[in-house]
Amino acid sequence: MAKLALTSLAGASIEWFDFYLYGVASALVFPTLYFPKTMPAVLALLASFSTFAIGFFARPVGAILFGHFGDRAGRKAALAAALVLMGVSTALVGCLPSYAAIGVVAPTLLVMLRFMQGLAIGGQWGGAMLLVVESAPPERRGFYGSFAQVGAPAGVVLANLAFLLVGATMSHDSFLAWGWRIPFVLSLGLVGLAWYVHTRVEETEVFRQMKADRDRSQRRAALGGTRTEGVDAASGRSPIIDAFVTHPRQIFLAAGAFVAVQVSFYIAITFVVAYGTNKEIGLGLPQSMMLTAVLIGSGVMAPLMLWFGKLSDQYGRRNLFVTGAVLTGLWAFAFFPLIDTREPILVTLSITIAIGLNGMMYGPQAALFGELFRTRVRYSGASLGYQIGAMLGGGLAPLFAMEILHRTHSTFGVSLYMAGASVVTIACMFLLGDRRVGDLSEAGH
Repeated sequence: MAKLALTSLAGASIEWFDFYLYGVASALVFPTLYFPKTMPAVLALLASFSTFAIGFFARPVGAILFGHFGDRAGRKAALAAALVLMGVSTALVGCLPSYAAIGVVAPTLLVMLRFMQGLAIGGQWGGAMLLVVESAPPERRGFYGSFAQVGAPAGVVLANLAFLLVGATMSHDSFLAWGWRIPFVLSLGLVGLAWYVHTRVEETEVFRQMKADRDRSQRRAALGGTRTEGVDAASGRSPIIDAFVTHPRQIFLAAGAFVAVQVSFYIAITFVVAYGTNKEIGLGLPQSMMLTAVLIGSGVMAPLMLWFGKLSDQYGRRNLFVTGAVLTGLWAFAFFPLIDTREPILVTLSITIAIGLNGMMYGPQAALFGELFRTRVRYSGASLGYQIGAMLGGGLAPLFAMEILHRTHSTFGVSLYMAGASVVTIACMFLLGDRRVGDLSEAGH
């Protein structure tokens, strides 16, 4: 379990690092380099955040593609393929010429590469999560599942740290000209990690048993035997179709439950960087100050998530999730007033508490989603619920927040948006209930 947990953590951390690099760059670099210089700052940021959102719209597509692959060929094979796709597409972003060099082709290629990143992250989460959730002892499933979840704040820490280090070693002009590209190109290291996952990590026992049952069913059918219900009856059906046929309610309620997690998280790590650093639309604070605040908040979130995952094994997934959503909705109204003080300590405190409360929901999520679905559709069903929620919440959050700020010239509307997302999550969690199960081979019935 230690090897699986650390492998899952490493894969998720580097994968999310790549995905969040784009988020930081969309706030700090892309508005300047990949859109016309004559475009007003607020419109350039809106355009940049729109390309950021493209990755989220690609994530459900990635969930479909890799979900089918993961439920058919295995968890580790799908995870390895997703890691390769993410590493290559992120490195290519780092090699992309600017708008000044190739004109409108630059943002077009940027959108295409962001779409590839979205496909990869849409497949990665299910593989990394199931490697540990399907292998963990039932009484510690929440704790071990949270290792895959910790990859998200770890990725944020690495992405912000990368930009802080690069920015500190060169002038601002050099950073914009070529320095920002360094972390993107280094993402090719994911290919090596994919090789390790493919060659050194064993498939989960739950999947191996399901595959053996499915193979026996298919052999019986080929010999003219009688097919039974359950695994046998669905063995020839696409896992994606099977997931929608057998678990539609769980998929969409899981997506709704994830909305508050994504809205609050991406406002706290992406939108707030643009709001804090941009003089025309926000506060004009130092870039290093905002990145450091996000880095500290994410660093605090990581161990908290392991604790919250452990607590969910004791007190239930729903109880932790709902408590986190309530506190996140309330904190939304203190979040921006503290940032508007411009005091480094209060800005850092505001972001850290917001991200920490987010971990109360995100930590137990792997176990929660894994327990909603049968083994034969678990990769597809859990990934779809996760990625549809990510598309509706995270992908649109910075864009909506920027539009609200632009139209109202106030952050109060953004706080209302965050609180509304929390209400959606609370409602969906009560409809889902607490579904902790012992044997995952019987889950989802």
